[in-house]
Amino acid sequence: MTELRGDEQRRRNTSQDTLRERHTARARSASARTAGACRFAGFAADPGSVVAVPAAASAKAANALRLSADAVAALTAGSPDPAADARHARNAAAAAVLAAQIARSHGVNQLCDAAYDAAVKASLAAGRAAGRDGLGASDPLNAEAEAAEADAVAAATAAGWT
Repeated sequence: MTELRGDEQRRRNTSQDTLRERHTARARSASARTAGACRFAGFAADPGSVVAVPAAASAKAANALRLSADAVAALTAGSPDPAADARHARNAAAAAVLAAQIARSHGVNQLCDAAYDAAVKASLAAGRAAGRDGLGASDPLNAEAEAAEADAVAAATAAGWT
């Protein structure tokens, strides 16, 4: 195995740092959507409501908030790793889908349906960016995930979930 030389190592580190920033921005955005959707549905963060298999909406909301917070926290630990960082962003987006499902059930209208659909699309795009084809480092897949996240934020805002 060849060791990276000085300039090449610095470029690689800069690239990984840049990718971490992109994944972190998406994760934080999805986390904010999770919190907004839970607030819309009337659920605040209650650590006591977290259960292994949630059935009640309050427990599902608590789990979504915890999963989202865990994903964002994981992005601050350790050194940048595009594949792991993209998985954390994907997890935050998946938590936002759960929260959107809860919020949609509390505000049944076209804007809520559109916000839920946009959350699903953002989660799927985050999954593609984290998947084996990109491993978190594909510019086109990350750009797709970022655009889908922006669309999800706009839809959540239109639905009043912010």
